Amino acid sequence: MTLEEIHGQEPVPAGHDWIQGAGKALSELLVSAQRRGCLTAGVYESAKLMNVDPDNVAFCVLAADEEDEGDIALQIHFTLIQAFCCENDIDIVRVNDVGKLATIVGPSEESGEPRDLHCILITNPNEDGWKDPALEKLNLFCEESRNVNDWVPTIPLPE
Repeated sequence: MTLEEIHGQEPVPAGHDWIQGAGKALSELLVSAQRRGCLTAGVYESAKLMNVDPDNVAFCVLAADEEDEGDIALQIHFTLIQAFCCENDIDIVRVNDVGKLATIVGPSEESGEPRDLHCILITNPNEDGWKDPALEKLNLFCEESRNVNDWVPTIPLPE
């Protein structure tokens, strides 16, 4: 029995198209979550939320540009967040373009200021859970990535 048979979904596409589809799904999920008020941005804000209510977190995105790779403090935060997500069964992906992410998510609604997008959490808006097709596609992508020992896959965002 395959994973697709268990979940009743189509077989997982192979290669580049599957990764591009995950990027499109991530973009859709971020827009939808922001509209619903289910998006938390910022390393410290995310850490606080995960500490207070980890069961409410549905998905995690870590983002870093090339220049961020040398930021030891940020890398330590990423390591801690990844460990927390793995321990609490929260799917997690990485994005290597904070600029594209900023274009999708936009500035803070409260202040209009640019915000820290190095960590973004998608939360469930209520106890019933949130059934979003993009979230389900990303959950399947993460599960398939783990099957090939890629625990924190990197997703390219669409142009």
